[in-house]
Amino acid sequence: MEIVQYMNKLGQQARKAGREISKADSGKKNEALLSIAKSLSNSRDKLAIENNKDIATGKENGLNAALLDRLQLTVARIDAMVEGLHQIAALADPVGAITDLSYRPSGIQVGQMRVPLGVIGIIYESRPNVTIDAAALCLKSGNACILRGGSESIHSNQAIAHCITEGLEAAGLPSTVVQVVATTDRAAVGALITLDKYVDVIVPRGGKGLIQRISKESSIPVIKHLDGICHVFIDNEADIEKAINIAFNAKTHRYGVCNAMETLLIAEHIAAKVLPILAKKYQAKGVELRGCLKTCSLITDCIRATEEDWDTEYLSAILSIKIVDDIDMAIEHINQHSSAHTESIITENYSLARRFLREVDSSSVMVNASTLFADGFEYGLGAEIGISTDKLHARGPVGLNGLTSLKYVVLGDGQIRV
Repeated sequence: MEIVQYMNKLGQQARKAGREISKADSGKKNEALLSIAKSLSNSRDKLAIENNKDIATGKENGLNAALLDRLQLTVARIDAMVEGLHQIAALADPVGAITDLSYRPSGIQVGQMRVPLGVIGIIYESRPNVTIDAAALCLKSGNACILRGGSESIHSNQAIAHCITEGLEAAGLPSTVVQVVATTDRAAVGALITLDKYVDVIVPRGGKGLIQRISKESSIPVIKHLDGICHVFIDNEADIEKAINIAFNAKTHRYGVCNAMETLLIAEHIAAKVLPILAKKYQAKGVELRGCLKTCSLITDCIRATEEDWDTEYLSAILSIKIVDDIDMAIEHINQHSSAHTESIITENYSLARRFLREVDSSSVMVNASTLFADGFEYGLGAEIGISTDKLHARGPVGLNGLTSLKYVVLGDGQIRV
């Protein structure tokens, strides 16, 4: 009961703060963002101390290397958080923008205005930098938010929450515009996803189990961020140097991120030229390779892939590889096994590239680029609240526009309906 009461209090405060932030002008919101950035930058030592507590606890609890990597707040990641805040402050404010304004035969003008969603509940795991990204995007788009991070990052998240509160108060905005849940009790999640009196939308970020649970149990609309079973397809007409660099980067730059490649597809005609070189690089990096029968015949120390491998998001140093006949087989495999997150084709054939862009049904589709570019920061959104694999409302990296809705506005001059 205490948890329910606590979450209801957060909901009430968020609803009230949401009305305030929805009226705030761009200058006031930007002032808050820059004040938060300043507080973060000035709190580096405190952030490091609190993050080290989470890392130590994570190691004691047996978190794997990928999850520990997601949990860590390095100097570079704090720098990126600060830079992200500056970028979001520099972006155009979508709230209040009117588009598609046109005259109707009656003389009225009809258009659509961007408005905040209201109160957003965000549930996420491991990565404490999500706290600042989510807070900043919700703030700039005129929304209040309730953030519930994972228990493994509680100390880091509370330290970041302190910086957010400082920044909001410095700008003269209610501190309850952004509220970070201060308990690790799992009942808080169940309470949050049923606060439909106060919360307008839920955004879950995390493992497949979390997303499925939230989607099933929430009484509030959900913007889903599902797993990232991402593919790179190396076409027969690929530039070999580009193919090797992109395929290596897409897998090994960071293992524990949703935009990392999990399956590599290679056209049969070029496989013998590319695979042995790539395999040597992967194996030197400690990547376990699991391949189809043809793949195993071309490279040593390759484990035979199972059907389950094609549907697995590893988030670790494991890669599945399949040799395909052509682009038709590649597209068929992707559309069957992908989580609709991000796919890339490596080719110098413009027509095939256009086909791939058109026929692959994922939220981000790329040509001659690493899947790791599927990121709000890289897309110029400043940051992202998640990568939606839904098709309604928001799809792909969810930035400012994805956290707003549209309402119709009508401008008249005394017209009446006849």
